[in-house]
Amino acid sequence: MYRRFNNQLKRDMIIIQPGEFYVTNKAEVIGTVLGSCISVCLRDAKKNVGGMNHFMLPGDFRVEDIFKSQSARYGMYAMELILGEIIKLGGGREHLNAKIFGGGHVLASVGRSQGSVPQSNIDFVKAFLSMEGIPIVGSDVGGEHGRKVIFFPDTGKVFVRKLKPEAEKEIVVQERKFKKTLSPVKSEDVTLFE
Repeated sequence: MYRRFNNQLKRDMIIIQPGEFYVTNKAEVIGTVLGSCISVCLRDAKKNVGGMNHFMLPGDFRVEDIFKSQSARYGMYAMELILGEIIKLGGGREHLNAKIFGGGHVLASVGRSQGSVPQSNIDFVKAFLSMEGIPIVGSDVGGEHGRKVIFFPDTGKVFVRKLKPEAEKEIVVQERKFKKTLSPVKSEDVTLFE
């Protein structure tokens, strides 16, 4: 994660990477670039507290239960972290709403099958938000392209730009690098991007 001042937006911009999240109650902007990963923009509209996460997998598919994984690269933990931080800054669950992005099928070798990582991410986040009673008020998920997402937590606005194929190649490289940092998983347990 890094912070820089965006001259065009006249605000500080926090850029998050896979496995990261950021929550704020200030007039800041949060941005990320997604391929098959998912970002959830979560906001309490009454308190103007919001944040964004960026996760790669729904949960930890090893022997441990997905509820026990303490890594924000996994959706279950990433969602718990962002919820906790919003509450710490004065937000309440009763006023939360969500916008979800990503889950693009950017790798040629990954089809749109039911068992694919992008579709698993999409299914997970929809189920999680439904289970928590948090309405999804906007989304741009699936498809064949990566996305650049910019979120304004104080207003709830989100700008999304679909990426061109040449930009997607860099996302694939980054996601493969990030995949290597994940804990080893037996090949019979899960297939990530092969």
